[in-house]
Amino acid sequence: MKPKEIKKGIFQVGVTDWNIRDFHGYSTESGTTYNAFLILDEKNVLIDTVKKEFSDQLIDNIKSIIPLEKIDIVISNHTEMDHSGSLPAVMHRVGENKPLYCSKMGEKNLSLHYQKNWQFHPVQPNETLNTGRYTLTFLETRMLHWPDSMFTYLNEEKILFSSDAFGQHYASQYLFDDQVEDKIMDYAKKYYANILLLYSPLVQKLLKQVTDIGLQINMICPDHGIIWRKDPNRIIKAYHQWSLQKPIKKAVLIYDTMWHSTETMAEHIVQGIADTGTEVIPMHLRKCHRSDIMTEVFDAKAIIIGSPTLNNGLYPTISDLITYMKGLKPKNKIGAAFGSYGWSGEAVALINQEFDAMKISRVDDGLKIQFVPDKKVLDQCSEYGQKIGQLIQKEDA
Repeated sequence: MKPKEIKKGIFQVGVTDWNIRDFHGYSTESGTTYNAFLILDEKNVLIDTVKKEFSDQLIDNIKSIIPLEKIDIVISNHTEMDHSGSLPAVMHRVGENKPLYCSKMGEKNLSLHYQKNWQFHPVQPNETLNTGRYTLTFLETRMLHWPDSMFTYLNEEKILFSSDAFGQHYASQYLFDDQVEDKIMDYAKKYYANILLLYSPLVQKLLKQVTDIGLQINMICPDHGIIWRKDPNRIIKAYHQWSLQKPIKKAVLIYDTMWHSTETMAEHIVQGIADTGTEVIPMHLRKCHRSDIMTEVFDAKAIIIGSPTLNNGLYPTISDLITYMKGLKPKNKIGAAFGSYGWSGEAVALINQEFDAMKISRVDDGLKIQFVPDKKVLDQCSEYGQKIGQLIQKEDA
């Protein structure tokens, strides 16, 4: 990605990672970007850096605009290494006596990450910085999605540099929302479901704060993906809706299978749900990535999980998915469990325990069968699906 001027004297100098396909357990089938921004003024400012592996490209991008030693201030909105990894290389060239603005927790994190004696300037919430013709305001956004996270707001141009909020893991030759198709909202939703869902109450708090202070936003510049310039309010409205965690009348059925018995059960439960006119999405765990499953679970009313029993426990892929899901704390769901077994049959009870731990209201104690389901059992599976579908239809979803 070559540097691009997003407003007069303000440049996107970050890089595109076309080939990344896994981002700490999150599937990134379309790659991602690590965005960084350069503001030219009486005091020149660099906001964020990029992943360490792309340091040289970032430095070349900046050098094509100004020499690095002419940068007067560096701002670190977020210390995660995909945004701070190039800080050592950048600070070495900028000058380690230059101020490095960050949150109080950011100072701690950067010190622990890099063991450098940089000139940290930990900011107070709503503190301002005058760079000449521009004024920057720093907004504390703790736990969106790290304790150090903050936003930087360029008052005169009404540009919000939003760190990891409002982003997407999406690589493109284009820079802005009006240059890409509406599918960008699917990437934004997946990003929210897998990174920010846990912090939905804090998203609500942040959006209220923005409303209360009357912050006007003409452009949102996240650290991943495209920049929102045509309609930044679109993604703000989406975050508001997503953070409410109000489900739609949809079921997601997640399963794995050893000898196809659990799979056969799944097919009949799915048909039973569909027979009630309810949307249902079946997802085989060895064919669907956990982050894509979580994107569907995110706005579903019902989660149905099917597992065979293996060594008196859950099938490993089911355990993996539940561990991932528990960390994201989905709310306002109902749950149902099913599965086949050979001689002990603990899986369904274990899934129910996990539903209880996640405060997911269970339909009942679940449905389990021994070995291969016959027609009578498959009819029970269809009826079970109908029961789930009817419950979803009755819900205020």
